[in-house]
Amino acid sequence: MNMIKEKAILVTGGAGFIGSHLVDALLARDAGAVVVVDNLFLGSLDNLAAAQQSERFHFYREDAADLSIMDHLTAKHRVEVVFNLATKALLYSFTNPEGAFLVNVEIMRTLLYLQRKGAFKTLIHCSSSEAYGTAQAFPMDENHPYVPATPYAAGKAAADLMALSYAHTFGAEVSVIRPFNNYGPRQNKDRGLEAVIPLTAARLMRGEMPVIYGDGEQTRDFIYVEDTVNGLLLAYEIPAARGQVINLASGKEISIAEVVRGICAYFNYDGHIEYREARPADVRRHRGDIQRAQKILGFTPQVNFDDGLRRTLDWYTKS
Repeated sequence: MNMIKEKAILVTGGAGFIGSHLVDALLARDAGAVVVVDNLFLGSLDNLAAAQQSERFHFYREDAADLSIMDHLTAKHRVEVVFNLATKALLYSFTNPEGAFLVNVEIMRTLLYLQRKGAFKTLIHCSSSEAYGTAQAFPMDENHPYVPATPYAAGKAAADLMALSYAHTFGAEVSVIRPFNNYGPRQNKDRGLEAVIPLTAARLMRGEMPVIYGDGEQTRDFIYVEDTVNGLLLAYEIPAARGQVINLASGKEISIAEVVRGICAYFNYDGHIEYREARPADVRRHRGDIQRAQKILGFTPQVNFDDGLRRTLDWYTKS
């Protein structure tokens, strides 16, 4: 059964990396209306080029934390479901820590207020594995303690706890979905807030030396954007996900040095790699446990890292 069909769905941060892929998937599943609210801090209308061809697509360049605007839009479009993907990049923590923290909390406050007053029924909140901080136990399941290492991560953790408190106190239909390190086409590579894959690709495409912060042995669990989107959709479609925190990950870890070497190989670069001082608060090790996602959602990632990296780099070279 297609639970998306004919539903009016609002996506905050829908012009961003993950959000735009989610928008495409919702339209492909015949959502009745897909309403995007994005202030374009990180997002781009270029990411929504295909979506803009649909009469069922509606875009508003607005702040998702603005209560009056969100109240108006949820009523205007008779929104039933909200997917919350609005945030600011992790690296924003180092230039505007207050903003990196507050954006997550203020958007969640607005959404929970509106949901409680009946503006929409279901909230699927896209969190981040950064809420866990560096691994205290391994692999990292949903019971891992919150040890956020940056203001961004602290804001994510706070928003998650707000959402869960409303689920437990008021019975709000909320799911907290916690992807590990997302990658794929459309990931930002041009605004100074890049993650390792787009940053390395962009430097090599400009003829610059790739950079590794720290010793490169820090690890991450990378999940391809299409797998993340599939997990978000499953979280809406399966009622057992309500009130739950659910990891989305590959279940495998790879070092940053391995990632950079793989990108260098794609571009046939065999020169030096510049090692710089480790960034403060950079987590050391991440690998997600996805047993809960498998049990509740039937989720299994479909794209392995080598294939996903090739698809991603193909997109960067053509875009």
